Amino acid sequence: MKRLLLTAALGFAATVHAQDYPSKAINITVPNPPGGMNQIHAQPLSAVLEKLAKQPAPVINRPGGTAAVGTAYVANQPADGHNILVTTPNLYLVIEKDKLYGIKTPFSLDQIALVALMSADPLIMVVHPSMPVKSPKELAAIAKSKPNEIVFSSSGPYGITHTPTAMFLDAAGVKMRHLPTTGGGPAILQVLGGHAQVTGGGPAAIYAHVQSGKLRAIASWGTKPHPAFPKLPTLQSLGYKDVEAYLWVGLFTTAGVPEATFTKMRELIGKAANDPSFKKALENVHVVPDYRDAPEFRKFFDADYQRMAAAIKKIGKL
Repeated sequence: MKRLLLTAALGFAATVHAQDYPSKAINITVPNPPGGMNQIHAQPLSAVLEKLAKQPAPVINRPGGTAAVGTAYVANQPADGHNILVTTPNLYLVIEKDKLYGIKTPFSLDQIALVALMSADPLIMVVHPSMPVKSPKELAAIAKSKPNEIVFSSSGPYGITHTPTAMFLDAAGVKMRHLPTTGGGPAILQVLGGHAQVTGGGPAAIYAHVQSGKLRAIASWGTKPHPAFPKLPTLQSLGYKDVEAYLWVGLFTTAGVPEATFTKMRELIGKAANDPSFKKALENVHVVPDYRDAPEFRKFFDADYQRMAAAIKKIGKL
């Protein structure tokens, strides 16, 4: 009887908590320096959440360790739904990288709960305009004739632009020299400056450079054309069947949030994701809104994780 009363009391408390949610500030953690895809999503999300929830929703940048520092922070917060992590595939890329080297990642995936996917733009392959290529097959042909002479830049070893490029190189059977940098922006700057000839980037990061002629887009890592590049072929359509990668952005929270509160949280995020001002903020920088609630996000996340983890295992230790 005491156990039943305790269970009932806990259930009642959880219901009351859910009814009051959110009862304080919703802290939005970006595990990177200011700028980039996470910031592009976090800032307009903050404004919309404050309007909808009538609570502060500050954006706090907690960079370090390939997004591991900010992720670990959210993983160890109280499970009350008042902490949101805005992040990319770095969430699991760092885990798979650490596995290769026997390093303990400062968080585990069971400490994090998926809330929603906000966008899933494919990476776009770009080359310096001095490169006499207009397709990945032409790029591969030059790379075969000059092994390890063509340089590709990336956001860093095993990161969201290195791993997909390695997938392409493996599928094409060619080798290029890797120039790692500290992020997607610096990787693009290396190509703009002629220090590298190839890189990958999200549509938001490379659109203006392609339009100005400073970069040439030659293919997409998606399964269908991106609205910003409607005539650009996908790598899969060109015969690279297993090469697929996305610079997606998702929302996560601390695992263990009571179900009733978690439901309210998901409902709030759903309203924010469908708010016209949030959608417009993404569309203004050529990001396609792609809201998916937790169950659909889980399907996407698991498939993407499996694909990228396999690629990292193929890369091996550098």
